[in-house]
Amino acid sequence: MINRFNHVAFRCKDAVETVEFYTKAVGLPFVHAVSNDVVPSVKMYCPHLHIFFGLRDGSSIAFFEVPTMPPAIPDTNTPSWVQHISFDVSTDEALEEGKKRLKEYGIDVLGPVDHGFARSIYFFDPNGHRLEFTHWLENEDSDRARYQAQARPLLNEWIERKAKGFPKHAPSDTADGSQG
Repeated sequence: MINRFNHVAFRCKDAVETVEFYTKAVGLPFVHAVSNDVVPSVKMYCPHLHIFFGLRDGSSIAFFEVPTMPPAIPDTNTPSWVQHISFDVSTDEALEEGKKRLKEYGIDVLGPVDHGFARSIYFFDPNGHRLEFTHWLENEDSDRARYQAQARPLLNEWIERKAKGFPKHAPSDTADGSQG
């Protein structure tokens, strides 16, 4: 029934700054914008600009600037590395080019981080959203099928581990600060 994302939407502080970042630093085309004073789905008065950046598969990442609302605040109970947006890149060269472009734009970049199955770089957009560029290293089709077959057993194992409880701190030999 579901083919792909149409778009995923997040909040931005400033639409112009967000357009500059996503077009120049990330390299995505600015493909659409919608402005309303009333939100069509909930009939709430909330002037906003909804901006969209296109991906090759036709999906988009989108942002809302909502200047009449209080500023967004970070989720203080969730580590900053948890909520993130990962973009697929096709080669290691593209990953390195992305890192170079971001650094030239003045963005701090972590990585590449080798996950075994993929290499990734991590950085933040001007709105505080954590982003990732990922280059899949293994055979995408066969590995995805294998990972799908392993998903339910890993979930069941997690349920058992969680029921037993976790130590307050990681043992010193595994506390490597991995970025996930």
